[in-house]
Parts: sequence; C-alpha cells; structure tokens
Amino acid sequence: MNPLKTTGNLLVTGSILVLIPYTVLTIIFDYPDILRQNPGIILTQFHKGGSQLIAVWWAFALSGFPLLVAYIKLGQYFENQHPLVRWTTTVGVISGIAQIIGLLRWVFVVPALADRYVHTSDPSVRESITVIFQVVHQFGGVLLGEHIGQLFTIIWTVLMAWMFDQLQVFPRWVAVFGYTASGIYLLAQTELAATVMPNFPVFELAGLIGSTLWLGWLIIIGVRFRNNSFLTDSRLFPLPVSESSP
Repeated sequence: MNPLKTTGNLLVTGSILVLIPYTVLTIIFDYPDILRQNPGIILTQFHKGGSQLIAVWWAFALSGFPLLVAYIKLGQYFENQHPLVRWTTTVGVISGIAQIIGLLRWVFVVPALADRYVHTSDPSVRESITVIFQVVHQFGGVLLGEHIGQLFTIIWTVLMAWMFDQLQVFPRWVAVFGYTASGIYLLAQTELAATVMPNFPVFELAGLIGSTLWLGWLIIIGVRFRNNSFLTDSRLFPLPVSESSP
C-alpha cells in the first residue's frame, strides 16, 4: 500500500479516536470543566464513575498511539526532502508520549487517591490526599500533558505545515489552516500559567477551539493523503512500485 495512504488512514483514525473518549468524558465526568472544581469534588466524582470512567480515561490515553505512528511515518517519508524533518518528528513523538503519560495518571494514580479519599473520615488524611492530588495533577497534567505535550504538538504542527508549504505538498491554505489552529491552541497555555499566577489573563475557549481546529487539520491532511489529493513532484515523492509490476 502507498505509505502516504497508510499515514492518511492513521491521521484520520487517530483524530476520530481522540474525539470519542473526549466526548464521553464531557458527558459522564463534566470534563474539562470539572478540573476547575475543588480537589475533593473531583476525587468524589471520579470515584462515583467507577471502572467505566477509568476505562474511558485509558481509551483516551491510548487513542494517541495511531497519531504517534503517523508522526513517525510522515518523518520517514519526508526525511530526505527537508533538513528539519527528523527534528520535527522527534518533537511530535515527544508531544504524543508526554500527553499519553499525562492522561494515564487518571488510570493508575487518581483511582487510588479517590478510593482513599472517599473511604476515610479523617480530615487530616483527606487534606493530605488533596495535596497529593494537586501535586500529581500539576505535574502529570499541567506540566507534562498540557504544557510539554500541547506545546510540542503546536511546534510539530507549525513546522510540518511550513514544510508542506515549502515542498508544495498541499495548497497554501492547508498550511495557513495549520498556523491558525496552532496560534489559537497556543493561547490555551494562558490557562496553565494561571494555575501558578492567578491574575494571569486567560482565554478560556482557546483550548477547545484550538484542539478542535488542530484535529480538523489532521483530518484534512489525512484525507488528502488517502486520496492522493496533494501537489507533488514525482521525482521527489515517487510512489512505491507494486511487487507484481514488471
């Protein structure tokens, strides 16, 4: 199979897989609004969700793997066409791994904290658990998953959009779409800064709008790769020859 078609399938599939558990979490866990609540409320609500909620978080974390593979395949296909491709691929892989690890805290760390919080009536123990939760959330969620993961995702997107434009793989509007999505997504970092600087100005909808546009951009390039709807010089991007061809 054409490697670009395979990559396109991975980009489209990965984007859809990310949206499914995210949507489920908004319904059964009031995500991401619940993260602005008191840690005690978050832990209590998480415990009420039980194994079903843990399974959704696990699916959310693993949904990033098709995109990781797509990053690598894109890097392999274009590595001889631009000097920044290998470095860009590394950035993309780091972004995916950081976000996966950050999400997995809801599968292997938060359940234990929530269970302990709900089943104790000792105020000092509850206070200790909320502090531990805040530290885990700030490190695994804010620092690792959202700051490093999202920031590296933005860098990967900007560089890939720029290289696609430089190599004339797609029409110019595709690159502009990627830049726009990245710019809006970058504004979501203000909400992370506000967790340590309370008076920092926040663009609350930037994360939702930016991430949605970013997934839309992935789907666009994925579909165009699947359908071979891209501009290319066959001397630079030769399609593989079938084994049955003479």
